[in-house]
Amino acid sequence: MMYYVLIAWILGIAGMGKVWALTGQTCTLFAIAWLIVQSFLFKFPQFNRQLMRWILLSLLCLFSFNLAYLYADSELTQRLSLRELTAKPAEVIVHVKSLNQLQPNHIQQQIIVLNNPKQPVKWLAYIHPSSDISLELGQYYRLHGKVLPAHSYAIAGAFDQEKWFLQQNIMSAFQVQSAEKLTKQQLYAMGLMSYVRQQQRTVAKILLAIEQQRLTLRNTLQKQSLHHSGLLLALLTGDQSLLSPEVEDLFKGMGLSHLLAISGPHVLIFAALLCGGIHRLIIRFRPSWYLRYPKPYLLVIPFCMGVLLYSAFVGFEIPALRTLLTSCIIAVLILLRFKLQALQVLLLSAAMLLFIDPFSILSAAFWLSYCACLVLLRIYQTLQQQPEQLTRTRYAQLKLYIGILFESQWKIFLALLPLMLIFFQQVVWIAPFSNLLALPWLSILVVPLSIIATLCLWVIPPLGILLFKLNDLSVSFLLSILNTGDQIFGSTVQNIAMNWTVMFGLILGLTILFLPRGVVPKSWSIVCFIPIFILDESQDAFELQVLDVGQGQAVFLQNHDQQMMIDMGGHYDEQKFSVGQQLIRPFLNSKGISDLDQLVLTHLDQDHSGAYFSLRSSLPIQTIYSNEPIQVMPESQFHYCYSGQVWQLDGVKIQVLSPQQQQLTEVANNQNERSCVLYIQVQNARPYANFLLMGDAGWEAEYQLLKNYPDLKVDVLVLGHHGSKHSSAYDFLKQLKPKVAIASAGFNNRYGHPSQLTQQRLKELNIPLYSTANKGSIQFIQTQDQTMQLHFYRDQQRWLSR
Repeated sequence: MMYYVLIAWILGIAGMGKVWALTGQTCTLFAIAWLIVQSFLFKFPQFNRQLMRWILLSLLCLFSFNLAYLYADSELTQRLSLRELTAKPAEVIVHVKSLNQLQPNHIQQQIIVLNNPKQPVKWLAYIHPSSDISLELGQYYRLHGKVLPAHSYAIAGAFDQEKWFLQQNIMSAFQVQSAEKLTKQQLYAMGLMSYVRQQQRTVAKILLAIEQQRLTLRNTLQKQSLHHSGLLLALLTGDQSLLSPEVEDLFKGMGLSHLLAISGPHVLIFAALLCGGIHRLIIRFRPSWYLRYPKPYLLVIPFCMGVLLYSAFVGFEIPALRTLLTSCIIAVLILLRFKLQALQVLLLSAAMLLFIDPFSILSAAFWLSYCACLVLLRIYQTLQQQPEQLTRTRYAQLKLYIGILFESQWKIFLALLPLMLIFFQQVVWIAPFSNLLALPWLSILVVPLSIIATLCLWVIPPLGILLFKLNDLSVSFLLSILNTGDQIFGSTVQNIAMNWTVMFGLILGLTILFLPRGVVPKSWSIVCFIPIFILDESQDAFELQVLDVGQGQAVFLQNHDQQMMIDMGGHYDEQKFSVGQQLIRPFLNSKGISDLDQLVLTHLDQDHSGAYFSLRSSLPIQTIYSNEPIQVMPESQFHYCYSGQVWQLDGVKIQVLSPQQQQLTEVANNQNERSCVLYIQVQNARPYANFLLMGDAGWEAEYQLLKNYPDLKVDVLVLGHHGSKHSSAYDFLKQLKPKVAIASAGFNNRYGHPSQLTQQRLKELNIPLYSTANKGSIQFIQTQDQTMQLHFYRDQQRWLSR
């Protein structure tokens, strides 16, 4: 029973952000129903007890699920109320209590804002490295700068920055322009005495001292002549401030990125070293203690203290918290002599973690960490079922350990495959093999030696430095092997396009494979894997989606087995952010699309065509149209787009209305007005059947359209030039009278798109305006009854709603 109740609690927390019809009343209803059934069973014990137990369990699980959802929803509501939603200049009083993160283009510093009207909140400050601003740990400052609200690209498959801010309990970003250190007397004058006194308590002082030790360790390693100080620091504390981009890319390419984050084994290594030292001391000075107390009883508390200390040292990351909670649960069970199965301990640990911090459910680390633990637990259960051999040679033991290592790696790889595809839409095929080498090397040699070296730094600094230098040599040897493998195999990162139907089959098939023998025939998994190879990935319904790509434009269109895009978004600084690789590619992967039939670039302004150049070598496109010539891959065909062209897509008619063929010679001097204007008609659709996409066309092109197509019917108008004041003329809007107008524009963009003038024109004509900046990706999808439904991506999660 405990299994199901805990799973229901976890799934209920997983509903965070969803709008479900679950209230306190439904929770009470489940509780009352459970009491009624329990009373009935007590009064009529002869009734079918097996059936009644299943009913009781179902009601208890529903109650647990409902209660967990309400708890998560309440916590989310409270946190959402503290967010900043508008960009503005601000003066804030802050306390610095966390270690900063050094980035190539800025310094990230978490700060506690004390003069927030509601309560002290955490913000993320950005400081330019060329400025003379330096925020010291434990100090208070008056900062001047600009509030930068978190704003995600609301597009399927892309990284959700707003979710990450919520999960990290960060309410806003802040660009620091100036800083002034404050004294305690100034803080007292501002009425902040209570907060200052809180920071003088023992726990707060210990946490601050740990952060200062982390900073000292970083500075010490940075000053030494080590080739890989950044990697040593990342493996030891999770601080990636000194990590070189080359090493980071190598670890990503080899599927080793998880080793750069602090995991459970890191914490256990420190705790094991601590307990090993205590064990040696007891044997040396107090061996009689083991005669009075069993060894587990003596070492369980020091073990938990070691886990707690190292978890604090690495910033209480989710894998470390998982290990801490699991260790504490096991410690309590040992001390109370209470038996609990390993799976129950793991589920109880997850449930407790989500009770302490329900926002952990939003992190990929939570799912990956616990899923990996489940696989290791399954391997352990398999080993327990094998017959014991009392005498094993060292060779046999070594063979057994190597076999376990191989088995664990490929099983973890397969088990985590669906999660990797869900969270990252890609997989690294060489990961099981690279982990076979790197995981033992780092876990047995590098991490323990780094821990010992760090401890020596506090006692005998020269010895600590020497050990770090020896460790640097071992890391250099490992990296040389990994670099050789990278050169031999090249890029092994594979983008995977898989829709949810195929994904469900993959998850179900892998679940069957990992179940104990006899529960379900293993051959059934083959049936689940068949859709991966034969299922038609296309959608039956017509779909048009104006994607949220910031200050640019990208439109996705799909009908049966035909997929095309109209524009692809912009190209800015590929080193900082790639619209193509980080927005368009993940979106297509989430749709199960690995190639396109057509691409129409309305014109070659970078905000419409730029992302194509970062994708053209990895995204096959059959035909490309534009108003100017463009270099395409050998497998693609290029054609000019001009008025009169018509494409039929099985019930969908696409026409090019502008420019005229003779106007193509004018494109170089008038790109915007000579944009390719597309008119899309969907047969029998209602209420939205006719779509007009204007590109960056303005008043001149609009006048020509009214002249050449006076009877044009438009239900949905994608405004020209992102809704600028030089497009969408009043007469043009009045004659077309669309049911919906859409502006593809970036949040808080410097151009002010869509312009106030354009918004005023639309308002006077009672034409609803939807902007991707506020609504995210805007989707039109046709149902079986020919109804064209309108959906906004930001309506899917509460934290995305504006």
